Amino acid sequence: MSQQFEHVALIGLGLIASSISHAMRRADMNTRITGYARSSTTRGKARKLGLCDKVYDSLADTVRGADLVVLAVPVGAMGAIAKEIAPFLKEGAVVTDVGSVKRAVIDAVGPSLPKSVHFVPGHPIAGTERSGPDAGFASLFDNRWCLLTPEAGTDKKAITKLRKFWEALGANVDEMEPDHHDLVLMVTSHAPHLIAYTMVGVADDLKRVTDTEVINYSAAGFRDFTRIAASDPTMWRDVFLNNKEASLEILGRFTEELFALQRAIRIGDGDFLFDYFTRTRAVRRSIIEAGQDTDEANFGRGATDTDK
Repeated sequence: MSQQFEHVALIGLGLIASSISHAMRRADMNTRITGYARSSTTRGKARKLGLCDKVYDSLADTVRGADLVVLAVPVGAMGAIAKEIAPFLKEGAVVTDVGSVKRAVIDAVGPSLPKSVHFVPGHPIAGTERSGPDAGFASLFDNRWCLLTPEAGTDKKAITKLRKFWEALGANVDEMEPDHHDLVLMVTSHAPHLIAYTMVGVADDLKRVTDTEVINYSAAGFRDFTRIAASDPTMWRDVFLNNKEASLEILGRFTEELFALQRAIRIGDGDFLFDYFTRTRAVRRSIIEAGQDTDEANFGRGATDTDK
């Protein structure tokens, strides 16, 4: 394959960054990989796993000479990191991120970067409930979408290089306007996580009344909720605090849908419920037809690499 970047710096060495490393190695990229994590424990694990050619104890050393810098840290930490690495970035370098919120990242990171580098925000729509440097695997991005959300006027060559990089990792790549991204992802990812956290919280309250019955007799749907709710709390705290407008809009619509369902159940409107469930079932079928899942749900049991 043609070489897009000679030196990639990974800031944050959790699930996404470690999977990037594994996928780069799988693609036989002849690329130097450097890495940094705030925690010395995480840095130690990354060194033991051989995720990078060199794991540094400082951000400056990590990004020095890199022509691609990937910010793979919680959204709330990206602004401070951008300020710290700015003086050490190579002229012409591409800086990107993997955060699931884009407008807040652009506002926090963009102003801190020198004009001599190219900021191309990104979001690989792939992940698991696991975290840490040992959670990554090479196939995480296979046939998953990575959305790039560059601002108007961003260097086209930098965008193309980053697109080809993600494609080499197995991803499908598209571009999207940042604010629209935040609304779409609130529907497809953020709200489901919030609902999962809420349902598990309700079950936790109920468990105190029914002892262990909620846990012992969990059905498949609840098991899937608990799997989602096991995701990194720091990451999701930052997602909702930094995507407040879209969060409140979609939660408002969700509440209206709940009220409609409540009314149908209260008055015994079976036709409404049947039509509603039929329409929403079609959404699930569309996801399968788009190749983003299979019709064999495992709810976290017997997961393969692509299910992790």
